[in-house]
Amino acid sequence: MQFNTGFNWSVSDFVIAGILLLGTGLLYLLVASRARSGAYKLAAGVAVAASLLLVWGNLAVGFIGNEENPANLLFGGVLAVGVIGAIAAQLRPLGMARAMFATALTQFAVPFIAMAIWRPELNQGVLIVILLNIIFAGLWVASALLFRRASVASSTVG
Repeated sequence: MQFNTGFNWSVSDFVIAGILLLGTGLLYLLVASRARSGAYKLAAGVAVAASLLLVWGNLAVGFIGNEENPANLLFGGVLAVGVIGAIAAQLRPLGMARAMFATALTQFAVPFIAMAIWRPELNQGVLIVILLNIIFAGLWVASALLFRRASVASSTVG
């Protein structure tokens, strides 16, 4: 902020950013510590990075409208699906793959659910939100495919 006046972070913004980064690192260590394969560790890294970007983006600017738009709360459902799926899977690779596929589907559905509830005008902003969600859904799918690859590798070894 000393070199660029475009950012005006308060102390609480720095604290939240620190908590997010620390929490992300610890979450990755927790999940990746269960892994023997590189595919599992990479899958965990992609999922944790997608989670961080989703939370940070929503807190900073919001994906739908601005950060104060209540439609952005729907993205909490995306994270909830991922967390509940991971707990149900007990962090096993095949279950994690299924959880990440479900998370991708939830991510993809968010803008359409928001449009059904709030009925915005269809414009370029709506298309950008849909495209952004497709990119995030792609990250979840990439994680799911890597977890599935890790499950195949662990079943051939075990």
